[in-house]
Amino acid sequence: MQGKFFRLPNRFWKTAMLLLAVLGLNYSIGFSGIQAQQPLYLPAEIPLDVEVIYKELIPATDYSETTQDIIRQMTRNHFSEIIFDDEFSTTLLDSFIKTLDGSRIYFTQADIDEFEQFRTTLDDLLQEGDIAFGYLIFNRYRERLMDRLVYSLQRIEEDSSDFDFTIDEFIITDRTEVTWAANESELVDLWRKRVKSSVLSMKLDDDEKEMQEIREDLSERYRSQLSQVLKTNGLDVYQRYMDAMTMAFDPHTQYYAPRAAENFNMSMRLSLEGIGAVLTTENEFTKVVSIVSGGPADLGGELQPADRIAGVAQGDMPYMDVTGWRVDDVVQLIRGEKGSVVRLNILPAGSSLEQKEISITRDTVKLEEQSAKKEIVEVEYEGETHRIGVIDLPTFYIDFEALQRRDPDYRSSTRDVQRLLNELKEEGVEGVVVDLRRNGGGSLSEANSLVGLFIRRGPTVQVRDAEGNNIVQGDPDPEIIYDGPLAVLVNRLSASASEIFAGAIQDYQRGLVLGSQTFGKGTVQELVGLGEGQMKITRAKFYRISGESTQHKGVTPDIVFPDLYDAAEDIGESALPTALPWDTIEPNYYRPYTDLKSVIPSLTSLHETRLTGDPDFNFIEAQIARSLENREKNQLTINEAALLEERAESDQWRLQITNARRVAKDQDPFASVEAMDEDSDSDEDEVAQNNAGADPVGPEERIRQGEENADPYLLESGKILMDLIELQNEQVTLALQQ
Repeated sequence: MQGKFFRLPNRFWKTAMLLLAVLGLNYSIGFSGIQAQQPLYLPAEIPLDVEVIYKELIPATDYSETTQDIIRQMTRNHFSEIIFDDEFSTTLLDSFIKTLDGSRIYFTQADIDEFEQFRTTLDDLLQEGDIAFGYLIFNRYRERLMDRLVYSLQRIEEDSSDFDFTIDEFIITDRTEVTWAANESELVDLWRKRVKSSVLSMKLDDDEKEMQEIREDLSERYRSQLSQVLKTNGLDVYQRYMDAMTMAFDPHTQYYAPRAAENFNMSMRLSLEGIGAVLTTENEFTKVVSIVSGGPADLGGELQPADRIAGVAQGDMPYMDVTGWRVDDVVQLIRGEKGSVVRLNILPAGSSLEQKEISITRDTVKLEEQSAKKEIVEVEYEGETHRIGVIDLPTFYIDFEALQRRDPDYRSSTRDVQRLLNELKEEGVEGVVVDLRRNGGGSLSEANSLVGLFIRRGPTVQVRDAEGNNIVQGDPDPEIIYDGPLAVLVNRLSASASEIFAGAIQDYQRGLVLGSQTFGKGTVQELVGLGEGQMKITRAKFYRISGESTQHKGVTPDIVFPDLYDAAEDIGESALPTALPWDTIEPNYYRPYTDLKSVIPSLTSLHETRLTGDPDFNFIEAQIARSLENREKNQLTINEAALLEERAESDQWRLQITNARRVAKDQDPFASVEAMDEDSDSDEDEVAQNNAGADPVGPEERIRQGEENADPYLLESGKILMDLIELQNEQVTLALQQ
């Protein structure tokens, strides 16, 4: 595809000299030995009515060969049989359009009709190394994006008319299923409402802001987005098109261009100071994919998966609006020197009404913070106090360097958990809960050896590779470190190695699995070097010893707890459209330890009866119901009175459920919404942290305070273990009487 020049209309801002002006503003900031480019801004004094020569982005000549290398790797080495056919071509077309314009706010129906001619030919073009279509559609997207942003700037900077917030108008919040705009006038009206909604949101979020200040803030946002558009280069387009191609087969197979490969490798080494979060781009926002265990964001407990980042500020500096930015530029802003503070303006998952500000102190992810910890939870059960041990395991870790040095004191999750189990036994606990909430995985060998602490010996997991070879891994050691009552607590963010451990404990019926359905990440990836960049490719798949895959479905608990993450549609492997399917293979031989399945119905009944009157879980259930209710709403009003009424209703609802919980726990209710929000130890924050697996008070303080501030999930897990002990004692008594 050849590059071409064309002349944009006068409404398109900037002169050709703008590029030099913008590039002249670059400077570098250093951290951890890495040089990062400061995001660019368009000078505010440049008018919007000057012609500009715009050059389309074109692929480099060597991209054709790299594309064919990627295709060869996929067809030869991917776990699944990769077939480039018309079905793939259709998937790629739809997914690339969705990647660029998932909200359907840039392309018109005429654009989509034009792209349709490629629906069944992209497979043939790619195998020939022809990537011209990727540039064709991206250049069209960039042109439409610039057009819309310039309109927004004109509405903010040049149109002095007031915004009328008394009209009953609304915008659709989820536009993934709406029809494409029929023409330019429909897009203009859509963006008129979007700009108006942004103005109203700023007006209500800070009632002290004057309209001129709001206009200036929005102007800065739109000019910042325009500068991001100018920074896009041919390699950026190629990266995005290759991502769309590889992820059409599997969401975890991905090509990394040299710069992306460098960032990926640094994140794997945890060598940069940051906040410990994995980010991606979703529509115009940067979205949190996951939180790294033991990292600053994890320890803070405020940032959550599926939150969207709208602004970033350094220390006490003003916010930098990052709406519409490339994710790597947002990452560069968030990274920084250890000990420095970054502030994030976020849109919480599932919310379209309110923003939230959080502060995080940058740091490296330390092994110490990721290591296993123990605590004792005191459970009131049938009028008596019982002590339940808890092992909190944020990740499956091992110090490979110390192991290779043959250091006898090398750290590993299995070694640490073994020591903690022995300590808990000495302290006389009646049962143990292994808490794997938010544990995203880690070392496969550690998951296997950890299972071995609870079983004599036997297989723990099966790994099937692309050639069909089935490798069985397990525990050869006959020693059992702990043989008492056991529960494994999981949630939607428990993934990979966590699912292997939980699945093995469940298959052996060695303990109960409690919580909510796990993530469903049951595939294994391998890094492969290419001539340019590298590739992460799915090479194998995990299977439980029962023969069931952990892929897609994850592990289903024996007893299900209500969980706020379950109300989020975009968390988990099943939320990824091209995730590999769940399937089964031949089971491996193993012998269950007991017949836990026979008592699960009774345990479930006792659990559900208990939850009916539990103020913590009633509070959580109310939040889940509210989240599901909000999900059905697909309109955001831009009538000021109506929006204020909605926000007031939302505040009163929060106050009502928070006070209901406090009264049920013999605590004084809050007198007002303001008092609730000002209270730093608000029940709402506490339960949100508990639900995420964070510890707002600490193990020692938790024992001292008893159930008042304890994690309701751990308390209920302890009570279920006491139910299990009682039922098993009854079974023994009945057996002796017969």
